[in-house]
Amino acid sequence: MISLIMRNEELVESIKLPVNGALLFAIAFLLYRIVWPAIPQPKEVPKSYKDGYSWMPDKHPQVALFRQYTPMELKKYNGVEDKRILLAINGKVFDVTAGAGFYGPDGPYGNFAGRDASRGMAKQSFDADMLSPVEGPIDPLKDLTSEEWSNMRGWEEHFTNKYIVCGELVENDAI
Repeated sequence: MISLIMRNEELVESIKLPVNGALLFAIAFLLYRIVWPAIPQPKEVPKSYKDGYSWMPDKHPQVALFRQYTPMELKKYNGVEDKRILLAINGKVFDVTAGAGFYGPDGPYGNFAGRDASRGMAKQSFDADMLSPVEGPIDPLKDLTSEEWSNMRGWEEHFTNKYIVCGELVENDAI
């Protein structure tokens, strides 16, 4: 019993130290805030995100639906006719609008916007003659070397990891 009283006295003496007292106060304050958090309650139900729901967007963002595109349809998504910028590589259509600085009208890859960029990416060429005409059939890419195929697949993987795949490229008469 006497040892218990001695321990209590030691505890009281240790609390009297300024550092321990401050730590005890901080712990007590944190426990108080956990049990009774200081979250202000709104006076009325918010009617817009500005009144309390800061996570709610002003309007729903545009949704990109996966669909089929023909070369003629893809042509309008060049950043000029439509704000969205799409391009195709190896049959996959990518929404590269987020990279408008690269793929927009004034960007270094701007000639690929709204087009099938497979041949140009495979051959690492930005020349206009690398682009197949949008009125004609999709380029079968039969004359590419294995190194060019590998290069194109590398670009396809890069785009798949960086941009949204929003569709597939099909022949003009397929839809």
